[in-house]
Amino acid sequence: MKTKLITREGYDKLKTELDFLWREERPEVTKKVTWAASLGDRSENADYQYNKKRLREIDRRIRYLTKCMEQLRIVDYSPQQDGKVFFGAWVEVENDDGDIKRFRIVGYDEIFGRKDYISIDSPMARALLKKEVGDSLVVTTPVGDATWYVNEIDYGK
Repeated sequence: MKTKLITREGYDKLKTELDFLWREERPEVTKKVTWAASLGDRSENADYQYNKKRLREIDRRIRYLTKCMEQLRIVDYSPQQDGKVFFGAWVEVENDDGDIKRFRIVGYDEIFGRKDYISIDSPMARALLKKEVGDSLVVTTPVGDATWYVNEIDYGK
């Protein structure tokens, strides 16, 4: 089950995608489907079949975004968060081997296409919540427990 939280930037990005799909791409594909349908035999018309399929994909994504955005709760930064790890924080952690990772804790719908974002539902994010700089945390992974140390917390990037 995914947590229904999102950052302001993530919400704006989803809204921009929805607007683009609804106002620009869908009308353009609809015109192509209408044009291809007017050519006659639809069973062997590749333009018609491809664009009809693309129209279904667009409609599916529009339905998903509309439903998803109604349920999401936007979490904005608050000065009370300073010094501790909460939703929306950029965190730098280090393990005993000296491996350093830097990422931002965000909602599930924001992680796609970004290697520097992790979901609030991930084991690492859950272990990090409410930690301060210098704290250690143990994350259970498929290969065993891993100990990490919080080096830096930032909400500004």
